[in-house]
Amino acid sequence: MRRSVAIVAIGAIALGIMLTSGMIVAQPSVEQSAEPSTEHSGVQSTEHSAIQSTEHSTGQEPVVTSVEALLEQRDGPLAAFYASRDFQAAWTRASHVEALVESLQGVAEDGLDPADYGANRLLAAYRKAQAGDDQARGRFDTRATRALLTALGHLHHGKVDPHSIDADWEVPINAQLPPAATIAEAVEAEEIAALFDAVRPAYAPYRKLKQGLARYRHIQRLGEWPVLPENGPVLRLGEAHPDVAILRERLARIGELEVVAADTSILPLADLEAPAPEHFDASLEAAVRRFQDRHLLEADGVVGPRTRTALNVPVGKRIDQIRLNLERARWLMHGLPEAFVLVDIAGYRVSYFRPNGEVWRSRIVVGRPYRRTPTLRSRITHLTLNPTWTVPPTILREDVLPRVRRDASYLSQRNMQVLTPSGQRLDPSRVDWSNPGSVMIRQAAGPGNALGQVVVRFPNDHLVYLHDTPAKGLFARQQRAFSSGCIRVQGVMEFAQLLFDDTGSERNLRALLADGRTRNVPLAEPMPVILHYWTVHPDAGGRMVFRPDIYKRDEALLRELDRPLTSL
Repeated sequence: MRRSVAIVAIGAIALGIMLTSGMIVAQPSVEQSAEPSTEHSGVQSTEHSAIQSTEHSTGQEPVVTSVEALLEQRDGPLAAFYASRDFQAAWTRASHVEALVESLQGVAEDGLDPADYGANRLLAAYRKAQAGDDQARGRFDTRATRALLTALGHLHHGKVDPHSIDADWEVPINAQLPPAATIAEAVEAEEIAALFDAVRPAYAPYRKLKQGLARYRHIQRLGEWPVLPENGPVLRLGEAHPDVAILRERLARIGELEVVAADTSILPLADLEAPAPEHFDASLEAAVRRFQDRHLLEADGVVGPRTRTALNVPVGKRIDQIRLNLERARWLMHGLPEAFVLVDIAGYRVSYFRPNGEVWRSRIVVGRPYRRTPTLRSRITHLTLNPTWTVPPTILREDVLPRVRRDASYLSQRNMQVLTPSGQRLDPSRVDWSNPGSVMIRQAAGPGNALGQVVVRFPNDHLVYLHDTPAKGLFARQQRAFSSGCIRVQGVMEFAQLLFDDTGSERNLRALLADGRTRNVPLAEPMPVILHYWTVHPDAGGRMVFRPDIYKRDEALLRELDRPLTSL
């Protein structure tokens, strides 16, 4: 039995395209041309050689058996899609293509670029193919399907491979799309919009980020918001200055409408309360505090240099920040367990989503920019109570040894012991601190221990954990990147007891701590934990909270997110 060249063209092209995760990997910039080059994509050479070699060898229409033989050697989403349709063309009606184009254009709402998938060229390409021969129609069909599959992959688990921009990334990516037959059925039924919705993350933060993106794009369409003079004075309650009028307009652009001075000339007979535009009053101070709180600034109501800088960030940059964090959400927000602990690194907070549906939240201290808290996924397995602290090699070399050399009493003041690698105690006075060799330093359990009374442990290659701390004053700061990589938790005692209660461990934390003995206590059931990095996150009311990019990760991600695709 023979089939048309178009059908064989579909099969042949399917063999030459290997679509795996649908992600792009960070790479040197590639200038995009009007048509993808054979060198970069491998598409044109594959499809032409597959068609031409078969036609020239037989002198007639190719047969199905040659395609099926090749399919036994190659696999991938494109081949699976057509195999589920018995290699019949999928895009034979204009209504199908129009539905695809509409959905592809809709990914702009997710912070992706419809041009990556050829959304603005597909309808013209369809009409041109319909006027051509079977091979032209076959080539268009696979082009449309590649656009569909690529967009679905990017919507589901992201366009950028996080491993390519973060060498320490350890969170598994769920790249499993719906079965090929399900995708093919949706195309046949023209339910492509529903298919796109099905692969989007279904969690509320993703929806709120999309809403925030739409809101800030609307602000951008109205024009750039006003900018305060860079070297202007500090503005505070009770003062008057021309910059205050600019501040009112700037805050009004993001919804703080009560700070706008009423225009009494519109209704001259009305009794309107109109604050003087250049006067810094109490309502303006309250609006400034809210702005500071949503940008992780000290919420003192005073417009100093840091607040002024945050106010002057262009709206386009805020839009890009939201887009980046939609991408980060796509990496993470699939198949989350019912109960888990989420460490929000850049937001300095931990959230414990409990099995009963409640959420326990608290402040955290994370790693300094040069000792970053890593992104990872693991399971909390046990708690260490009344812990000792063996100083890690980096902290020993860079922090402790220089202090010991300056002050011989440093170790005794902190209840620290000097040990050999086998654990034997050494007299600190007999150690040559200019060249101490392989000594270890261990801090005994007690009130001054750097880990406090409780450590929450989970396996990972970075040797990080959640823990208590004696330095509780740091939790009052808005920005809290002060640790050497581990995560200090405010209220860790309550958190630890909840872990015992929710995992059926039947332990009383206070009673276990009372005797002061150092011990490891396992959880009856491990609790999943995720450490993730967000520089924008919606608050409970859906407003965008912008965080400083403490680890300078946004720039690399934006560069790769905006890199045009060259192989569709």
